[in-house]
Amino acid sequence: MPMVVAPSRGSLRLRMKPDGSASGYVDGAWWPRSWDLATELPELLAVLAARQGSIERVTYNLTRWEPGTRRLTVDGRVVRLEGFRSQHPGTVTVAGRGRRRLTLLVVPPEATPSAGHHALMTASRRDNVDSTDVLHALDLGADAAVPEPMPAATESWENDGGSRLR
Repeated sequence: MPMVVAPSRGSLRLRMKPDGSASGYVDGAWWPRSWDLATELPELLAVLAARQGSIERVTYNLTRWEPGTRRLTVDGRVVRLEGFRSQHPGTVTVAGRGRRRLTLLVVPPEATPSAGHHALMTASRRDNVDSTDVLHALDLGADAAVPEPMPAATESWENDGGSRLR
């Protein structure tokens, strides 16, 4: 039986790349207030439905979120929640009809205000193609050193066993 939840009317912390942006690894960033997916998703899905259309499924990392329901009913529609250990722990993917998908960087709820804001703004830049790992490192704290992101081609070379000249 799906859990029925009405969207809250709080302040959603979400930033999306503008339409027509270079796709990169993520389509934007979301900063939930807790690790309780059933509590946090309704408001997010209500907003994303305006951009995405009907939302049918959300995938997430099983180890990152509190255990919860496998289905939610939001605005009269059933949404499947599917957890995977293989999904990057710093993302959720929202899928609608016809293979329309959005991948969002998840800023940890415990991030400092300045670090959370910085992660939201960076991930949603039109030209951002940073890897999920580079973006996820942004939540370490306002004063944490953030490595300079490598261009995507260089990162692929490094990850495939290549070596940059130092």
